Amino acid sequence: MQKDPSRLPPLDRLAVFDAAARHLSFTKAGQERFLTQSAVSRQVAALEDDLGVPLFRRRHRALDLTEEGRRLAAAVAAALAGLRETVTAIRAPQRREVLALTTTPGLASLWLIPRLAGFLAAHPGVDVRIDATHEKRALAADGFDLAVRYGRIGATEGQPMFEESVQPVCAPALLRTTPLKTPADLRRHTLLQVAMPAAKGMPTEWPAWLQAAGAGDVEPAALLTFTNYDTAVAAAVDGQGVVLGRRPLIDRLLRQKRLVAPLAGQTASVRGYYLLVDPAAARRPAAQALAAWLLDEARRPG
Repeated sequence: MQKDPSRLPPLDRLAVFDAAARHLSFTKAGQERFLTQSAVSRQVAALEDDLGVPLFRRRHRALDLTEEGRRLAAAVAAALAGLRETVTAIRAPQRREVLALTTTPGLASLWLIPRLAGFLAAHPGVDVRIDATHEKRALAADGFDLAVRYGRIGATEGQPMFEESVQPVCAPALLRTTPLKTPADLRRHTLLQVAMPAAKGMPTEWPAWLQAAGAGDVEPAALLTFTNYDTAVAAAVDGQGVVLGRRPLIDRLLRQKRLVAPLAGQTASVRGYYLLVDPAAARRPAAQALAAWLLDEARRPG
């Protein structure tokens, strides 16, 4: 018997395909869906067999969508986004409302989390789920209401929150054993740095800062390299070395005297933080409140 061409494939199979199409990786799709890579591959193969067309071109260590795959990916993403919006709108009002926000690990740990209790106290019944990652999430497709994105000034989508400036900072105790009065003194210190793939937008900036400070030939005593900025800052608070302090993220630690800035002046960065709100979420009062609170907190000194 011929299959009905209008019959829909199973929803879970379409959801797995959606994840694979967004990531162009069966491994990453499996991590998102809590499946093995082989299970994702089988689900996609079953969907292709059901539809009778290939959805991916399988290359060596790479995937590309076929024309049919691109058409289906767009339709599935739109359908899932519509389902999420409708479910949110009709969900029983007595249930707690959850807002999902994605941002960088550094902003989440150093700036957002220390402030978040104030928002929660002012909005009982609203919970916030934080996704701290350098991955750029698609808001509607990935189920997020808001994003605070870190990127180049003038080239990043969203409403500006604050621009960034940098200066060397360290634990006060470090200066009692190893003075730091000029940029040249950094040759006696361990420098803490963050190094990530360029696509993640978080470069290693010590060479650029040293060059701007007229100390481009300085060779530090040692280097410690991290993949997350908040980890590098934690090492600085522990007295492990000197880190380039990204302000205003570290302002609270400066006020608490857990970090000090021994060298005068700040260097303006070409980056900043931007707030993005999913259009469907923007119609929800709770999301409006969180967006307004974030912008208000960003305007507060420190």
